[in-house]
Amino acid sequence: MREIQLKDAKATLSSVVDDAVAGEPSIITRHGKREAVVVGIKEWERLAHVPSFGRLLMSAPIALRDLPRRNRTPMRRVKL
Repeated sequence: MREIQLKDAKATLSSVVDDAVAGEPSIITRHGKREAVVVGIKEWERLAHVPSFGRLLMSAPIALRDLPRRNRTPMRRVKL
């Protein structure tokens, strides 16, 4: 991933976009500080639709027989 100064990105925006579409994102810097990233739309859509951890768990192909049996023995008593 290349870094490019904002003023240079403005001057060569067409090539920055062409590179992003081709799969090479660019980091835009301003005064030496990273400010933004230019990525292609396909990469953006892929990153924007990352499912939550809960959805990943819910979509896992698990059958009841795959899960361990629950231990139903009573808990031990503790004297305080």
